[in-house]
Amino acid sequence: MRPIFHRTEERIEAHIFVAFLAYCLQVTLKARLKARLKPLAGRITPREVLAKFKTMQMVDVYIPTTDGRESILSRYTQPEPEHRMLLQGMRMQLPEQPPQKITASHVRRLVTAPVAV
Repeated sequence: MRPIFHRTEERIEAHIFVAFLAYCLQVTLKARLKARLKPLAGRITPREVLAKFKTMQMVDVYIPTTDGRESILSRYTQPEPEHRMLLQGMRMQLPEQPPQKITASHVRRLVTAPVAV
């Protein structure tokens, strides 16, 4: 890991805040593992749990529509059995898949395009 140099007090405080949040999340995850996954508590670390969940990804799927717009589907990959076991053991669940979005960018292009007379 390389050293990080910040030049302003605001950036230094932000860096410390983010580092503290990461520490809090790690301690909380460790406590959940210990309390709720007793059979695995001594064998699995928060770092290993995070490494397992790094395999899940969030992707945006762009689908063109017949009227020139785009339908955007944001989706996360389906959890594998190992993910489901960890989630169930910690009494957590993934959020619902986000709703579909449809862009209206073609409207801006039509309004800003020069009109030939």
